[in-house]
Amino acid sequence: MEMAWKWGSVLGTSMLELWAAIPLGFALQLPAVVTGILSAIGAMASAGIVIYVGGSLRSWLIRRFEKKGKRQGSMLRIWEKYGVIGLGLVSPLITGAPLGAAIGISLGAPTSKLMWWMSVGIVIWSVILTTAVSFGVLQFFE
Repeated sequence: MEMAWKWGSVLGTSMLELWAAIPLGFALQLPAVVTGILSAIGAMASAGIVIYVGGSLRSWLIRRFEKKGKRQGSMLRIWEKYGVIGLGLVSPLITGAPLGAAIGISLGAPTSKLMWWMSVGIVIWSVILTTAVSFGVLQFFE
């Protein structure tokens, strides 16, 4: 039962923020591989929910951004320069998977392509962050 609670905690946390889930997995003394996999699965699940259930969210975001004139920012610059690939690779680290997926939807990214590149980005950053935490590299940046 205790292991299920630990796994659920990492999975649930990663659905909100990948950066928080990986250190949590280590704090709960889960193996690095389990922590990385659970973190990636949770982030992909939240991105998938936003991407595939996000039709109405897309409409709301478009109205909100256009109304307030907020069509600038780092994600828009990445979108304009690199498209869905850049957004998918960078947003899990910068904004988190759910918000990155919402931004992609609001910018009109094709859902299957967005989900693919978000998943690739999530896996890459999960591996990098899990490796960094397991070797203690992040201690130097605090």
